Amino acid sequence: MNRRDFLRTAGGATAAAGAVSASGSAAAQTTKEVVVGPGGSLVYDPETVYVKPGDTVNFVWESDGHNIVVESQPDDANWEGTEGGAGDLYDTDHEYSHTFETKGEYQYFCAPHKTAGMVGTVVVNETGQAPASGGGGELDPEHMGVPIQAHFVGIATILAILVSLMFTFFLLKYGESQHASGGNR
Repeated sequence: MNRRDFLRTAGGATAAAGAVSASGSAAAQTTKEVVVGPGGSLVYDPETVYVKPGDTVNFVWESDGHNIVVESQPDDANWEGTEGGAGDLYDTDHEYSHTFETKGEYQYFCAPHKTAGMVGTVVVNETGQAPASGGGGELDPEHMGVPIQAHFVGIATILAILVSLMFTFFLLKYGESQHASGGNR
């Protein structure tokens, strides 16, 4: 356990104990972590995080030169991203937290790395979990990021190779047709 995790756990336990003693019951608020640039990659991990209203998302930098710029959010939300907007960048070990109160979808990106795909989403819903899927139906390859045309091209290529091999085999084994006019008579 590193120092940051220890302090977060110890601080959370102390705050929870204080809240219970002060109010008699603890609210079920949680903190979820998003790693910014894990291992030097240009991603947020996880890319999509689900929280309940009142939960906090803690962004932890694991590489240099990143920020969080809010692209879209619910109308009555007030998230502004990291201080300084698109102009200020932060380095390894920087931490930034925001508590999300308004239900909806919050989309954000890293200003210098947006074109490289460094984007993320915070979804605030009642459960704080991803919606359950419809029960194991057939998966759509396009929905998984694979264009369906690639499947057709692959199948057609394999089929063309097989037909060519079969035609060559029969031509070599049996020769030309008896009804074809040629020099083999």
